[in-house]
Amino acid sequence: MGYSADLVVIGAGVVGAACAYYAARAGLTVTVLDRGPVAGGTTGAGEGNLLVSDKEPGPELELALLSTRLWRELAEELPPGIEYEAKGGLVVAADQEGMAALRDFAAAQRAAGVGSEEVPGDRLREHEPHLAPDLAGGFHYPQDAQLQPAAAAAELLRASGARLRLGEPVTAILTDHRGAVRGVRTARGELRTRQVLNAAGTWGGEVAELAGAKLPVLPRRGFVLVTEPLPRVVRHKVYAADYVADVASGSAALQTSAVVEGTPAGPVLIGASRERVGFDRTLSVPVLRRLAAQATALFPVLAGVRAMRGYAGFRPYLPDHLPAIGPDPQVGGLWHACGHEGAGIGLAPATGLLMARLLTGGEPPLDARPFHPGRFRQAA
Repeated sequence: MGYSADLVVIGAGVVGAACAYYAARAGLTVTVLDRGPVAGGTTGAGEGNLLVSDKEPGPELELALLSTRLWRELAEELPPGIEYEAKGGLVVAADQEGMAALRDFAAAQRAAGVGSEEVPGDRLREHEPHLAPDLAGGFHYPQDAQLQPAAAAAELLRASGARLRLGEPVTAILTDHRGAVRGVRTARGELRTRQVLNAAGTWGGEVAELAGAKLPVLPRRGFVLVTEPLPRVVRHKVYAADYVADVASGSAALQTSAVVEGTPAGPVLIGASRERVGFDRTLSVPVLRRLAAQATALFPVLAGVRAMRGYAGFRPYLPDHLPAIGPDPQVGGLWHACGHEGAGIGLAPATGLLMARLLTGGEPPLDARPFHPGRFRQAA
């Protein structure tokens, strides 16, 4: 019996979609499986951030800079419904101590290829007219952008030409007598393939276990508040300086820092919170109140705006804050592209291009070694 696909991708979020897109462009036949709808997990709960401003120099920033270029290219190819906006980001500090930290951070980033401009406190309102008047200053990052993540995932899948099978959980990853992948099993039967890509996001650890592999992915819950539709009162993605420290933290405890951005449709999105509480989706009113208070401290105009809804999502967290991208160290034919935490939307195209090159023996677009899934086995 022949093989049904060169590659089976498990996960129809934005990372799985980008991997399918670039793998298909590299000449592979691709089938994408998901137990739910397109963007039904972390992608659908995301704000659509495409950021370089929050990343210190290192492998993740290199991945983000490549993705920034690739998203610009994709925005020219994909329909305008992905709502790509190269609007830039603005990171602000409440005092001079915070400004000094931002200045050092921006200087290190600049050496790695990130553009930024220091904005004194008295000029912040040139960028954001509704900002609080007493901030010390900030940095403008012109490379930051935003898009509509669920639409982007759907359009990448459509453009890939991959066969899409939704509402079909994978119940087993099948291996041969040598322990190498030979296919997957779902409720509808078996699908034969020699290559399976685990792009299951927060559930990436569970998918790995289906093949007898281990990947220490954990869920990290976050909430987003959505306001009523407004005129464009927030022009950029705006966040407080302590957001960078929260992103880099490995703490399981609750952390919140103000992140505010407008959308083409009108609502303002307010985040960000982080906590490791398993897959508990319980809506926390105290957390939402903290987010609202921090947002109105940045933008007093929001104090009189109605919050229409709040929702929770789970970021796929790995202990060293780098995604796992590459071959499983134990199971031949099993590949991983998950664990991007809150940056998966921004990092998706570079992840997809890197995976396609690795799958086909091409030249990787950057050093893949820091992302190798085998690093967790070595640390065990």
